[in-house]
Amino acid sequence: MKTLVVIQARTGSSRLPGKVLMPLAGAPLLERMVERVRAATTVSDVVVATTRDSADDAIVELCRRTNTPFFRGHPTDLLDRHHASALAAGADAVVKIPSDCPLIDPAVVDRVIGTFLAAPGRYDFVSNLHPGTWPDGNDVEIFGIDALDVAHREALRPHEREHTTPFLWDHPERFRIGNVTWNTGLDLSMTHRFTIDYAEDYEFIRTVYAALWTAACPVFSLDDILTFLETRPEVRRINERYNGVTWYRHHLDELRTISKAQTRSPT
Repeated sequence: MKTLVVIQARTGSSRLPGKVLMPLAGAPLLERMVERVRAATTVSDVVVATTRDSADDAIVELCRRTNTPFFRGHPTDLLDRHHASALAAGADAVVKIPSDCPLIDPAVVDRVIGTFLAAPGRYDFVSNLHPGTWPDGNDVEIFGIDALDVAHREALRPHEREHTTPFLWDHPERFRIGNVTWNTGLDLSMTHRFTIDYAEDYEFIRTVYAALWTAACPVFSLDDILTFLETRPEVRRINERYNGVTWYRHHLDELRTISKAQTRSPT
């Protein structure tokens, strides 16, 4: 089965414009993230799905320089961008990993993809987000091409198009849904924030990279990050006011399987 990881990326973030090109350990954030995703052993191919906007020409140049396949599509219809990327690559299964996860652990990617691949025909959709347990920023969702076809054809509401997968995971009566929980038994999804959406997030991630990234060992693990934060608790406080802040909070009246306890507003 050909598994295609689609990393959605654009420069036009409303809260932190150009975040995917901000420097981390001497390279753009997006390049560092691709480096980590490529370290996963269950991935067949990786494609960066960006937009046709001229502002995203810089992302295309980065992809060309790093020999990373790319696809240019609709600026806000991410469902269409994923679907078109999958068709162009001839993928059997698609993995959605947003570009705001530059600390994602390849072992987490392998856990989620491996769960899907280990049981052919059992699942239409598997993630580690519904509900989440890993620190925010280890987001992995995988779904078969047939399920993606259905979502692309039938999803009509704006949040279903923009966020790609809600039509699938929010209809468990139609699709066979699987969730991979963290084997530690911990739930740090609302208390540890490894994603980037605000300036404080970038400062947190930049500090982690400065401490842990080396040319000899560029892909440090989730355990490495957690150990570092135990010794440097002030680092985790850099962006803690955004802990648990997700896009869910804007669509609680529309989402069927998300509760208020799974999101919050910034303090």
